[in-house]
Amino acid sequence: MTVTISQLTHFSQQFGKFYIQQFAPLMARTGLSAREINVLLFLANHPGQDTARDVVELRGLSKSQVSQAVELLTEWGILRRTQDQADRRVVHLAITEKGAPLAREVQAIQAACGLRLLDGLTESERAVFLSLLAKVMDNTERMMEGEALL
Repeated sequence: MTVTISQLTHFSQQFGKFYIQQFAPLMARTGLSAREINVLLFLANHPGQDTARDVVELRGLSKSQVSQAVELLTEWGILRRTQDQADRRVVHLAITEKGAPLAREVQAIQAACGLRLLDGLTESERAVFLSLLAKVMDNTERMMEGEALL
């Protein structure tokens, strides 16, 4: 069976909708938006990458989205900003003690979402799927960088 571009696009759109829906109860309860959840998840999942620039570059969000999310999360005491000692232009972001339970909650929702996506697959099928997905993602990254694939 040949996977068409429209099938991949449809899957991407459907998964995106499903993924955001998983956070809807949390968003309703806390008042957080998807962008704030994305920034919080990024910081929780990537401990060594802790600047707004890291979020923009690696998560694909716009500078304004990240800036607005960081501002709100900081105001609410979920994040704190710390200037870099070597380069005062760099600001590091960290999840506060107050924000840690929320970070764990969004990570748990994310993990449950991944499990639901792979529901019904055997361990062997999951391993094959994840291996193939990694290869497709590598191809996509190389194409985005302008490298021709043969």
